[in-house]
Amino acid sequence: MKVLIAEPIANEGIDILREYAEVDIKLGLTPDELLSIIGDYEALVVRSQTRVSAKVIEAGQKLQVIARAGVGVDNIEVDEATWRGIVVVNAPSGNIISAAEHTIALMLSLARHIPQANAMLKSGSGDELILWVLKSETRH
Repeated sequence: MKVLIAEPIANEGIDILREYAEVDIKLGLTPDELLSIIGDYEALVVRSQTRVSAKVIEAGQKLQVIARAGVGVDNIEVDEATWRGIVVVNAPSGNIISAAEHTIALMLSLARHIPQANAMLKSGSGDELILWVLKSETRH
């Protein structure tokens, strides 16, 4: 099986794929470049930048699977792929830890008024910022 990886993914994932298939990594393909080479592959791995249009799917006569390394499949014409018997998969839980960490970081940022302090600092109100921080510290 030949797999085309069209966007950056983790080396660990590439290593696993290489145990089972011939893997080509071709990043930054234009839509026309992808269209011209997709016919050689049974599998395509993308992230969010590569648009897997109906034309690409039609040109991928050997395609058996289109994999989205991430959440959602909005950049893949799923109906066209399904009509042609191509399985479309994604990794919906691939970034749940990062999303949770980001959520906690944003909550802490709001609790400590980081956006307001940043705006004051950028506006050149350094003295005002010091007073504001001192006042906010006495409130806790």
